[in-house]
Amino acid sequence: MIVTKRHSLRIAAVGALSAAAVALAGTAAIAATPAASTTSVTQKAAVTKAGITAKPSVTAVKAWTLFRVTGKTTGIKAGSKVTLQQKQHGKWVSLPASAPVTHKGTYSLGVKLGLKGKNDLRIVNGKTASSVFNVTVR
Repeated sequence: MIVTKRHSLRIAAVGALSAAAVALAGTAAIAATPAASTTSVTQKAAVTKAGITAKPSVTAVKAWTLFRVTGKTTGIKAGSKVTLQQKQHGKWVSLPASAPVTHKGTYSLGVKLGLKGKNDLRIVNGKTASSVFNVTVR
C-alpha cells in the first residue's frame, strides 16, 4: 500500500473526528440532552461564586493560648491555602496561620494571639474573604 500525503491527511482527519465522537459519546452517556446540559453546566459554573465561612472555637481567650478557626469554602480548589488576617491600625495584616482546603471544602487552623483586647479577624484566599469575626484576648 502506497501512503500519499493526501492519504495521511485523510487518516489524521478521521482520527480527530473519531476522538471527538468518543468525547461526545461520553458526554451523551452522562446527559440525555447534551446541548441543554452543557449550557446549564456553563451557567452554573458562572453563577458559583467563591465564598468562605469562619467560626472560632472561642470568643475570648488568654494571650498565646491555642484556639481553632474552622469553616467551609465554596468555589475554592482543594489544596488551596486559606490564611488568617487580623485588622491592625485599620489595615488587614496576614498572620502566619494558614491551612489547606480539604477535598470536602473545609479547613481547620490553630491560632495563638498575643495582641490583647478585641481582635477583628477574617479568613482569606486571594480576593475572597470571610465575614469578620471577633476574638477577645485577655
